[in-house]
Amino acid sequence: MSYLVTKEAPDFTAKAVMPDNSFADLRLSSYRGKPVVLFFYPLDFTFVCPSEIIAFDKALGEFRKRGVEVIGVSVDSEFTHLAWKNTPPDHGGIGQIKYPLVADLSKNISRDYGVLFNGAVALRGLFLIDKDGIIRHAVINDLPLGRNVDEALRMVDALQFTEKYGEVCPANWKEGDEGMEPTARGVAEYLAAHA
Repeated sequence: MSYLVTKEAPDFTAKAVMPDNSFADLRLSSYRGKPVVLFFYPLDFTFVCPSEIIAFDKALGEFRKRGVEVIGVSVDSEFTHLAWKNTPPDHGGIGQIKYPLVADLSKNISRDYGVLFNGAVALRGLFLIDKDGIIRHAVINDLPLGRNVDEALRMVDALQFTEKYGEVCPANWKEGDEGMEPTARGVAEYLAAHA
């Protein structure tokens, strides 16, 4: 998976359930010009997955405020995705989430992103793809470990900060913090100011 960071995101076209519950062919490269958070999850109608999918949906306004699109992917069919959306959260569903869910029945997308586990399901991979289609951040969690959506937003903020100011983001950086110049002097000044 780490071999993908700094590389062009593997393109794909696959069936997806769109926010309005229609089925469409979703092509990743059609999102060029906007950053994308592409995340993989193991299976519909499971336990940790709905908590993540609903958490991404609740934070969707924050992603969109930053101009970022969110796309979920699992090895389920688009029909299973739709059935899961049409099941209320209090009955094990996810309700009417407002971003696309991609069907990866062939498992080729999960394989291309290095998240296919035992040839069966996707691990919890998350990829931050910049507006030029380059993967700038990637993280993979094991099946029982849910992701932190706030951390995904923090990484979006860090990427946008570096793109805007040309500075780098030190450890634990968050929106509103200072960056540092990517030079030995910049690092020394930063460390001296934050000792």
